[in-house]
Amino acid sequence: MPARHRILHLSDIHFGLEDTRALDWVEQLIADNPPDAVVITGDLTMRARHREFDAATQWITALDVPVSVSIGNHDMPYFDLIERFANPYKRFEGMKALVEREIDLPNLALIPLKTVRRWQPRLDWSKGWVTEDALENTLRALDRVPEGMKAIVMVHHPLREVGTQGTALTKRGSHALEELAKRGVLAVLSGHVHDAFDIEEATQHGSVRMIGAGTLSQRTRSTPPSFNELTWDGERLTVEVRNLQDVDTPDMMIDDVPEDAMPPRSEGEPVAPVRQIPRVDPPVH
Repeated sequence: MPARHRILHLSDIHFGLEDTRALDWVEQLIADNPPDAVVITGDLTMRARHREFDAATQWITALDVPVSVSIGNHDMPYFDLIERFANPYKRFEGMKALVEREIDLPNLALIPLKTVRRWQPRLDWSKGWVTEDALENTLRALDRVPEGMKAIVMVHHPLREVGTQGTALTKRGSHALEELAKRGVLAVLSGHVHDAFDIEEATQHGSVRMIGAGTLSQRTRSTPPSFNELTWDGERLTVEVRNLQDVDTPDMMIDDVPEDAMPPRSEGEPVAPVRQIPRVDPPVH
């Protein structure tokens, strides 16, 4: 019988503006019922400040399970441009072994794909970009996966291109999806949007399942803070969106990846309208 795996998919914790109640809840869930792995798809910090990375490092390294961490656009130095260009990942030093870590479980491989750049030839550097080198690293790792073993790819930005090249969510994202489709990956896990989703993205080589996790920060977009619990039974990958409000999974998931994938920002900026989540009131006796 194939091994059954349980993976927790967290994202966009944004230490500096984290939701402490949600984090305490997740930490206790992991301690009480350890998963086979925890995947954190980027944006560990709010502004990549040293104190934010210190808090992120302390929380993440205390999780007593295998962890892989992706780099998000918020994790690149904001205020020190010299460090951003010369040594952009210096502040990950305390969790260096976990960054873009491949995790091999029985019959299932978790493989990273980097979607951030230290600079881009467009004004909005928050958007994704799959470089040729980053994609080649991932494809080589996928090509090493033994026959009969499945793979999940971990990214920060959803691999979706919309609009023109200048406004694409993730530059060369469509090309990356085509290459991943050729290799039959189970799914691509991402963050960035701050709402959960589970959709099929068509390519000329077949469809690719894209699964996004919500946020564990105060920077919610249209749903409460949440994370994904994935279960792979050797034949089927299922997703349950977990949240403190016990909202059902279908009601937590957005229908598609929006072109404007950024959540409302803090510090006085207007808050986006919150999607109304259906709730059923208990009967009155």
